[in-house]
Amino acid sequence: MGLADLGRIDEVIHGRMRLGIMVYLADVETADFTELKTVLEATQGNLSVHLKKLEEAGYVAIDKSFKDNKPLTRITLTGEGRSAFAAYLEALGRLIGDKG
Repeated sequence: MGLADLGRIDEVIHGRMRLGIMVYLADVETADFTELKTVLEATQGNLSVHLKKLEEAGYVAIDKSFKDNKPLTRITLTGEGRSAFAAYLEALGRLIGDKG
């Protein structure tokens, strides 16, 4: 426990925007791009960069389609992403817990 758990903090998740994405998706499971952009108060470019990083890690799946001739991008938390997020929360809890 303690500082040894620092090495278990997942750098892919740990950034503020990526952590926000993971927290939101852990709750709702799937969200569209515009919904995430609004909830996280992100720019389109910034959100795209962070989603790409999470997708490359296998933590989210991105599905692009069209609805009424408009692009629709849906982001879903993968099983691997859910496991990684649970491990991240556990490591963070161990790092900051048991101080009393």
